Amino acid sequence: MGPSFKRFEPLARTDIAWIALVFIASALYLLGLGSPYAPTNGDEMVYIHIARMTAESGHWLPLQSELLGTRNTKPPLLIWQAMVAGNWGQSWSLFALRLPSIVYTFATTALLAFFAHRMAPAPGKLRAACLAAALYLLFFSTFRYGRVYLTSAPETFWLALPMWWLLWLRVRDHAPAQPATLGWLAYTLFGVAMGLGAAYKSFALVAPAAAALWCAVLLSEPFAWRTTLRTTAGVAWSTLLGVGIFALWFVLDPDPAAVWQEFVVAENAGKMSNTMGYWQAALSGPYPMWTQLLAYPENAGLLAFMALGFCALVLWRGVRRQSFTQLSPALWVLLAWLLVWLVVFTIPSQRSARYVIPAMPALAIAMALVWDRLPRVWFWVTLLVCAPALVMLARISWVMGSMEIARTTEVAMTLLAASAGLAGVAAGFLSKTWVRNACLLACATVYGCFTLMVAPLSTDAAGYSPTVQAQMRGQRVVVPNGFTGQYERFHFVLPGARITPYDAEGRNTGALYPDMPAQERLDKLLTEFDAVVWLQEDLNEAPSCLPHCTLVAQRWHVKSRHKSGEVTLDNLWQPQDWLFRREWLLVRAP
Repeated sequence: MGPSFKRFEPLARTDIAWIALVFIASALYLLGLGSPYAPTNGDEMVYIHIARMTAESGHWLPLQSELLGTRNTKPPLLIWQAMVAGNWGQSWSLFALRLPSIVYTFATTALLAFFAHRMAPAPGKLRAACLAAALYLLFFSTFRYGRVYLTSAPETFWLALPMWWLLWLRVRDHAPAQPATLGWLAYTLFGVAMGLGAAYKSFALVAPAAAALWCAVLLSEPFAWRTTLRTTAGVAWSTLLGVGIFALWFVLDPDPAAVWQEFVVAENAGKMSNTMGYWQAALSGPYPMWTQLLAYPENAGLLAFMALGFCALVLWRGVRRQSFTQLSPALWVLLAWLLVWLVVFTIPSQRSARYVIPAMPALAIAMALVWDRLPRVWFWVTLLVCAPALVMLARISWVMGSMEIARTTEVAMTLLAASAGLAGVAAGFLSKTWVRNACLLACATVYGCFTLMVAPLSTDAAGYSPTVQAQMRGQRVVVPNGFTGQYERFHFVLPGARITPYDAEGRNTGALYPDMPAQERLDKLLTEFDAVVWLQEDLNEAPSCLPHCTLVAQRWHVKSRHKSGEVTLDNLWQPQDWLFRREWLLVRAP
């Protein structure tokens, strides 16, 4: 008798819809990837600056920077990734620099979808896999830090590998009654993965990764002293190996003293100290301990209330002792993953929800497994948050069309996406069976609307023309800088120009006369540099230096940092009053 094959059955319409949702969420990561307005961390340009300077030096180490105190604030692997992706400056674009982050994020998404499929009961395995993938991609922490250059995607991928392998041992078919043990080869590979993850962000990440692995192994096996000792020794070896791999930075860098001072002492040890005293800062400081308890909902972004509902469900079930006895070994792994990362990062004096991003894959799987048990009220609240966001994005796009920033077709696409999202919101309120799926659709359309809204500002036509770029090549151009390192963006806008920053938009570090009246300051900058990029204060004003200067080109500028009182309920519906200004490129009149 020949081998038997399982008959392929056509996918149900609901399964096709779930797969389509994952593809839509994935497409959002590629749409607008090279946009300067993609949601990102404000420090992204700082590390692009370091990568560009290091690439221009022609050496892997030491890292280079013109920004005081920033040269060694991130390990070299993140910088080297940009240097390779940008071909050592030959293909230097935001799209190229950000693309590796997408690869890491999609790899993590594929892994968590696989394990959600294995852990979910049959029927519904495909739905659980797609749901976990969609949740992870729609978490704002993933969308913000999983697709741009200053990313959490690489360390999330590498630090999760030990947990994935342990999870595989707990869910694979025909698993023996006695759980499989981890050998020294496995712990060695775990150490390598931890070291690579740490080499992207910090050696400090080895601590929660190792602690989560230790707890997950012990909680997912019957207790035995021999198992405890073997696991402790194995995890200790993984930890030492991971830290050792990170420590190669000190061996390879020509200036290890600077690495120690800038990275270990200032960047890491500084987060453990506080002039207020530890417990006072923990209870009432700028980073109180209680806020870290909301780290997972905060990272979920628009899905925060659903994540909060999940946390409430876990706490409610956790009160009953018998709930723990019903947990499968795989669920113990997820629980340890989530709790250990949360507990470890309540210890530093400086706390942030970003620190637990490497545990977000576990949250996506866990939420997918209990999706139908989450109370509907959390979904309705989520829809109430998404609806005004969609309306406001549509309004901004409409105003951009009236200001001739966006073409009619671009406005129409944004309005179409907003309408689809609002239709999903309406469906969620009209039908109880639709409310859960409607939340995912509404969240995806918010991301899509935002990307489509800023698309007209991200095209080549919205920047300076090739003629202007050629004219500025090699010239001394002074540009506005409203945040540390933000002037680096002008290296993409005016490639080849010799860029110098001046304080702008409320920033005052003393760079190029910030206390001088605007008109006098512009005149002085024009006398000291070949060209000046100047920001308009009022939409109705013209450059104050005319006719003694020449307006070479102009483009639209989006204000990202507003002073108190600039945006109020009275002018919220009029974004032209507080969001858009012009950016002028000026030179002295001949």
